[in-house]
Amino acid sequence: MKYLITGGAGFIGSHLVSEIIDNAEKVIVLDNLITGSMVNIDKFIDKKNFEFVEHDIQYHYNPEEDLDYVIHLASCASPVAYYENPINTLKSGSIGTINALGIARKFNSKFLLTSTSEVYGDPKESPQSESYWGNVNPVGPRSMYDESKRFAEAATQAYITEYSVNATIIRIFNTYGPNMQLDDGRVVTNFIVQALNNKDITVYGNGQQTRSFSYIDDTVRGLLKGLYYEKSDIFNIGNDNEITILELAKNIIKLTNSNSNIVNKPLPKDDPMQRKPDLKKSQSILGYKTQIDLEEGLLKTINWVKKIIN
Repeated sequence: MKYLITGGAGFIGSHLVSEIIDNAEKVIVLDNLITGSMVNIDKFIDKKNFEFVEHDIQYHYNPEEDLDYVIHLASCASPVAYYENPINTLKSGSIGTINALGIARKFNSKFLLTSTSEVYGDPKESPQSESYWGNVNPVGPRSMYDESKRFAEAATQAYITEYSVNATIIRIFNTYGPNMQLDDGRVVTNFIVQALNNKDITVYGNGQQTRSFSYIDDTVRGLLKGLYYEKSDIFNIGNDNEITILELAKNIIKLTNSNSNIVNKPLPKDDPMQRKPDLKKSQSILGYKTQIDLEEGLLKTINWVKKIIN
């Protein structure tokens, strides 16, 4: 099998490559390295079945060989990254998705779009099922990311409808683990770095907003189940263990034996108050199950961060 992965040098992409590289005929990674890193994929460079192309998928790309799978991961997915690169974020979700879909259409490849729980916005129902349309501010401070993914989903559905492209949309819920950028504003790495340095842990609002955190290995398993599913469909992938941000901060302080204090700062505009995936569809159709609980995943991530900052 031959794979093309846009954004494959990023956090999730590099783990996906790790999972498929040994059994793949060819893995081609496209990445503009805005948020991806060569460090994440250095271990694959010398493999004969691996190719890296520094390229932004918002510009035309013409593969020279047939492809069985096209996986579109490319996006500025962290708050720091999409605030700094709003136009590129919009283009990767719009033009980039159209370009990736065009490649899948040309080669009759199975297409996988990695979407996000952010398409649900600040939800009015919980847990969030795939049938929920969401509550999104189209001109808010997060809109460049939210709307880029909503457009990407619409584009994917259009290619399914008009060109019969076989495509799966995966809405990823909060994922964490090794290979994350430590300064990109994501809550798990923020808290771990602050705790390991015995600095104040910054909790926005009163900390009662909730998230559901999935360790990277579980997320990748879900992505591959969606990739290899024979039909076109939409699935939530993540962990449905919902906790408050305040609880997360306390857990990380405990697991790191930190002397950090928790300090509260104003809640950012449009920050979702609740995140919990309804996983019934992915469980029943894909046979998806999470295997790593929060404490185990946090300990793995803490140990990785220790190596990075020491």
